This record gives sequence, C-alpha cells and structure tokens, in this order.
Amino acid sequence: MKKIGFLSFGHWTPSPQSQARSAADVLLQSIDLAVAAEELGADGAYFRVHHFARQLASPFPLLAAVGAKTSRIEIGTAVIDMRYENPLYMIEDAGAADLIARGRLQLGISRGSPEQVIDGWRYFGYQPGEGETDADMGRRHAEIFLDMLRGQGFAQPNPRPMFPNPPGLLRLEPLSEGLRERIWWGAGSNATAVWAAKLGMNLQSSTLKSDETGEAFHIQQAAQIRAYRAAWKEAGHTREPRVSVSRSIFALVDDRDRAYFGNGQEEDQIGFIDERTRAIFGRGYAAEPEKLIEQLKTDEAIAEADTLLLTVPNQLGVAYNAHVIESILTQVAPAMGWR
Repeated sequence: MKKIGFLSFGHWTPSPQSQARSAADVLLQSIDLAVAAEELGADGAYFRVHHFARQLASPFPLLAAVGAKTSRIEIGTAVIDMRYENPLYMIEDAGAADLIARGRLQLGISRGSPEQVIDGWRYFGYQPGEGETDADMGRRHAEIFLDMLRGQGFAQPNPRPMFPNPPGLLRLEPLSEGLRERIWWGAGSNATAVWAAKLGMNLQSSTLKSDETGEAFHIQQAAQIRAYRAAWKEAGHTREPRVSVSRSIFALVDDRDRAYFGNGQEEDQIGFIDERTRAIFGRGYAAEPEKLIEQLKTDEAIAEADTLLLTVPNQLGVAYNAHVIESILTQVAPAMGWR
C-alpha cells in the first residue's frame, strides 16, 4: 500500500446530533479535515459528488480552496458524474483548480450512479443522443474531456479579437499540463475498468460493483483490478497506472470508537442498483488494531491496489475524523506496508 487518503461524501443534516448541519458546515469542515489529514501525514483528500442531495455537489471551488490551504496532499474526487458535465467548461474549472493546487489534483470521474431524482441530468440541459443510454452519454462526455485535456487547439480565432491571439487554432484556458495523466475512472464493472484502461485513465473501484461471479466482494474487485492492468499493458501505455479502492475501516482504540462502530463484524451485502443490475456492496471493517490488520491482510483487492481511500463519517466532525485517520495511519497502516 503506497498511499492512504480519506474520502468524504459530505453529508449534512439539520439534526442536533450532526456536527455538519448546513452546506457551509460541510464545505468549511472539508477544508479543515484536508489540512488536518495533511498534518497527520495522509496522502490524499477526496470528495464525493452528488446532485440534488444534502451532500457535496460542486467540486471545483472546494478543490481549489483545499489546494490553497495545503501544500503536499493529493486532492481529488470520487467521483464526478459525467452525465451532468459540460466537458469544455469542466476543462477550465479543473485547470484553474489544479494550477491553484500546483498540480495535485486527482480527478475521479464516472458515468454516475443511482441518484435522488429521475434523470437529473436532464435538468442540467443534457440528453442522450439517438441510440444512446445515459451511461453512454456520460462516457461520451468523458472522452471529450480527455481529448480536450491534451491541449490541442481546435477553435477558429476571431480575425478581429479584443486581445491578441497566439498563432493557430485556440485551445481552452487555463490548461494545466499533466492533468490528463491524473484522471481516474470509477468503474462499477470489469468491462468499464477495461474501457478505462484502454483510454489511459487510472482506476477507482469503490465499495460497490456489479456482482459478476457471486464471489466475495474483495475477490471480484481484485479480479477487476487484474483485468484492468492486463488491458492497460495490452494498450501499450508507457506510464504505470494507479488503482485505488475505498473501504470503511475503523480502528477501535477508545470508547468513542467502540460506541460508534463496535457493533460486530459486517458482511458483504447483495442488492440491485437498478431493475437489471445485481450489485455487491463490500463489507466494512471495525476492530482493535491487531485484529484489523489480520482482517485487512486477507482483502485481495487492497493487496492489488496502490491507494486506499478511507470513507469517513463526516457528520461526526473534524476532530473525530482526524482521530479516525490518525488511528489507521499510526496503528494499522505500517503493518500493511505503508511508508
């Protein structure tokens, strides 16, 4: 395990039991947690993107703010739903945020997941083309985004511009060099992982994937990662790809941990993310550090990946989540080969 970061879904609720009762609370606490995680030595601060929900939704202002407040930690998403995105405008937003962060963005994108409203992307002005599904549209938006990130000029300049133009066709600005190699695809199946490899994207695999073999989640996820690496090699890419997996992992080191998460071992769960797709949801881990290390060493997908994203209960507040991260980094991660 080379890198360990956290992943926040950015929930808020007006409940008095929540430490995050408004969108402002979540945004400001997300910045504070990223700063705390960097000080603790974590490698990444990642944020989920959900629309029409009391969760983080517009990633680039947050990523830019985190980039301005930190100096070392990777800053990313897991994932941006490309069905909702204008790929060209996203180039400008991503370029600006990456330049503010001095090249530390790691953008996870995907075709999206079941959401709060029916066909929410329609309200954003997008509609699949003839013969396309919404998933096809998301992948099409992703391919445009990747192509534009190469920085090639494509727009015919005005012969009488307001400001002088460089020679040739114009590209989108600001462009951040190197960001193209820091785009990740959130794959829910083996086939989309292979597709991502062919396009030269890194791989994010979460705690949910299509149940393709009936085996345990971590075994299926490990097979997905191996299929991705094989496709990457076959595509002839010259750089080494990166692969992340997400897990809910809690080291029970004090009474708070035991009260929140000490209710017994979790197991994989089977469900349906739509009428046709049977899915498997990976188990969480919560145990004393010594037992936790033993459990995690049997997780084949963690062994296959180079990056582990710890999902954090953001509504419990910055101080407690920093404690959760620190417990893993100091009492569990070294035994897993980190640092």
